Amino acid sequence: MQVIGFCRFSYPATGGFQVEHDDTATRESYLYASARMDERFRHFEAICLPGLKAQTDPDFTFLVLVGTSLPAPYLGRLEALLADFPQARIVARDAGPHRATCQNVINEARNMAQPCLQFRHDDDDAIAVDFVETLREAALDLSALRAKHRLMGLDWNRGYVARPDAQGICAEEGVTPFWGVAQAMAVKPGVKHSIMNFGHNKILNFMPTVSFTDRAMYVRGHNDHNDSRQKKHVKPVALPRLDAAGEALFRERFAIDCDQVRGIFA
Repeated sequence: MQVIGFCRFSYPATGGFQVEHDDTATRESYLYASARMDERFRHFEAICLPGLKAQTDPDFTFLVLVGTSLPAPYLGRLEALLADFPQARIVARDAGPHRATCQNVINEARNMAQPCLQFRHDDDDAIAVDFVETLREAALDLSALRAKHRLMGLDWNRGYVARPDAQGICAEEGVTPFWGVAQAMAVKPGVKHSIMNFGHNKILNFMPTVSFTDRAMYVRGHNDHNDSRQKKHVKPVALPRLDAAGEALFRERFAIDCDQVRGIFA
């Protein structure tokens, strides 16, 4: 069964952001600001990519959507980070409607005659190294339910919220349903809707969903440039620093090396 992961890397969409801008030029100016882009690359390298590259089931495609306006130095930096990640494919598109563009990019990578498993992923989040393997197993376990529905949601709701810095990682485990990370959708053959057609916390309004809470499956990045943290009155989250045992767990479960984190964020 085909598995597709999808990541927007500072793509200047119309819609799709909690903080809106007056026009595309203003949005691109915000997205491509050097301080913001430097932070996005640090999180992408230290938090997002390690677990993806270390998947126990390597049979998946990871689409990275960028704007055609992405400055060349950033595109080159992105290409370098993905050079040893054969499942990754950079897809450049002109600025356009968020949901329609994301849907088209995913469907262009699909075999529409076959069922598909899709997961969304932000560039500052991480999934466990066995996420793709677990997703595929769950989909097979739920074959009877999938056969009855065009779309079905799958959500692994236990994980960590984490903030990396020059001293390592501050993180805390919790259970948050439909948070948009370690969240997937099973799509029947011929169905054009993609996981990006639905708000991550509203997907249960449109299809049957199954949740799993047995083990930590994600790291939700927490940083100053989160789209969800740009609005007023957003309070900071106090997170305890990982001890040696916590750092070992992050290395084993998510392939996140806190020594590498310290070096990248130094």
